[in-house]
This record gives sequence, C-alpha cells and structure tokens, in this order.
Amino acid sequence: MEDNTRQRRTAALRGCDRILSGIRPPTMREHLAVLDETGLLDDEPDFYGGGPMATLEERVAELLGTEAAVFFPTGTMAQQVALRYGADHSGRDAVALHPLGHLEKHERHAYNQLTGLRAVWPTTEPRNPTADEIAALAEPVGTVLLELPMRDAGFVLPSWDELVAVAAATGAAGARLHLDGARLWESTVHLEHPLHEIAGLADSTYVSFYKTIGAISGAALAGSADLATYARVWRHRYGGMAFQQWPAVLTALAGLRRELPLIPGYVAHARTVAAALAALPGARVYPEPPHTQRFRLWLPGTAEALNEAAVTLAEEEKIWFAAGWQDADVPGLAMTEITVAAPGLDWTADDIIEVGGRFLARVSPS
Repeated sequence: MEDNTRQRRTAALRGCDRILSGIRPPTMREHLAVLDETGLLDDEPDFYGGGPMATLEERVAELLGTEAAVFFPTGTMAQQVALRYGADHSGRDAVALHPLGHLEKHERHAYNQLTGLRAVWPTTEPRNPTADEIAALAEPVGTVLLELPMRDAGFVLPSWDELVAVAAATGAAGARLHLDGARLWESTVHLEHPLHEIAGLADSTYVSFYKTIGAISGAALAGSADLATYARVWRHRYGGMAFQQWPAVLTALAGLRRELPLIPGYVAHARTVAAALAALPGARVYPEPPHTQRFRLWLPGTAEALNEAAVTLAEEEKIWFAAGWQDADVPGLAMTEITVAAPGLDWTADDIIEVGGRFLARVSPS
C-alpha cells in the first residue's frame, strides 16, 4: 500500500464514530497513556531481562500452564528457536508444516534460510493436518507445527478431538508438537477448552502480544524449563536480547488484563456479524460460523472499488465498514478479513445489513 493511501485510510478510520471491523489505530501518545495506566512506570525497567519482562513471562507461563515462558521481540525469532530446539533434540532436520502457514507465507522461509531446516507438507488442504496425515508422513520429522487458528485458510481451527488426535500421532512419530499460536487467545471458544489445556497438548507454544492483545510488539515462547534455558541462549544469539524492552512488555501486560476477558464476547458477536454479512447481495463468508473473532468475507466488485467505497463511506458518514480488500481468484469478487473487536459489539444484524447496502451502493461497477 502506498504511503498516501495508507495515510488517507488511517485518517478516515480514526475519524469514524462507528467501526464494524477492526479498531481505531492508536497513536504513539495513546500507547504512552496505556503505559501510564499499568501503574508500573515508577518501578525499575528491565535490564537484559528481569523486572517487568520477568513478570510478563511468569504471567504467560501461568496462562498456558507451562513450566516457563521466554519473551521475544518478534514471533519470527521465537518460532525459529522452537524449530531449532526440535531439530537439535531429535537429530532430524525436517519440520512438518502447512504451505499456507505463517512460516511459509509471511516469514521468508526463515526456518530454512537461517537454520537449514526442510519443510514436509502433511497436506495442502486449507486446514491443519489430521492425525492420519501425520502418521503417514514419508520421513521422520523433528517438529510438527500447527497454526491455531490458520489465518491464510480463513482463521480455521480443528475440533478438540482432532487436535488431541494430532498430538497423539505426533508423539507416536517421535516428534515434538509446536503451536504457532499467534492468535491462540481467540481459540478457546471453538475448542471449548481453556488456554492451559490447549497448550498442554504441545511441547511448545508461541503467542503474540500485538495480535489480538494490542501490545506495541513482542511475543513469547512457552514450554519446559529446558526449552526456556535453550531459548534464552538462542534469543541472545539471534540478537533478541535488547537492553530494555519495557514499553512492549508493559503494553502486553495491559493487553492481557484488558482483552483476554473480552475475547469470548468478540467471538460470539463475530457469528452475528458473519450471518448478517452473508445476507448481503453476492456475499460469502468463511468459515460460517466463524471459529474465532476473525473470518473472511467476499463481495462482488474489484478490490480497488471496494477499498475506495470503504474510505469514502468513512470520510463522508464517519462509519467504518471493512477495508483491506484483495481481488479474489474468481473474477468480479474481492476478499477481506473481518475482525470483530470492541468497537463492533454495538452493531446489530439490522445495522450491518443497512450499512452494508449503503456501502455496496458506493462500489463502482467493475
């Protein structure tokens, strides 16, 4: 996205009185206000760890029911360490992961370029692999990686029974199970189990603090005490042991306190939003109902026309409907991701259908 387009979209979104998808982008000053609200600014900062970072690590370990957790500046770094650990401890340089997964689509194949690992694809279907597919792998792997939820398949999740079966099949294959849980926070409703039981099926779990939780940045890798010791060494080697990281840490602590209790309500309302959007002319949503607070929406029109309609609606009526449209494989359709968060909770189905009609009326013919 060009800078002028991004700036126009951000300004339009920030000026809206009502937002269906997403949140109003916070300014740096608003982030600073969150830091002040934690009540911790008079404490000592972290110095290469410790202080508020240790508090955050303990909180994540408590939430996920693990022996330890280690803060990382990025999820990309955290996941490289998790996969390296699996390779070092198994002697196997192959990793079972999905071609639609984050490591393949959004991390420039860092697991291969930095660590020399190889990918084995258990399936190319738009979902996480099944237990049978793990059992049928053609070669031994050190780690089986599941992305919960899988964003580029539509934020989809397995059922709890399917997840349990995959965990058992992974153990039977002599491999570690790692959860790419950037948005694991949103998965408890669909899986009908709390965070510690989900993470308890795996050998390691990565979670993000800026996705869903709303922190400035940061991630954590959770698992055994042995993994944590290993992770701290490799975090330093990868350049992730910064002198101080308290701004990200404090916003993560604030986000966990503020957002975690609200997520079940977001997921529940996402089902209302998805059903209403599906009633618009030519619309399709997936999955239906959504597995998390996020899902995909297709509407007729080009991405350019739909994005322009979103911004002009925001500028003229102070209403944010949905943007970030991309042309779909089917000509004449475009797709976007819908995120239901706090600003969208007061939208009724009737509101969505009425504003959606006005939004579509602004879309120029393709």
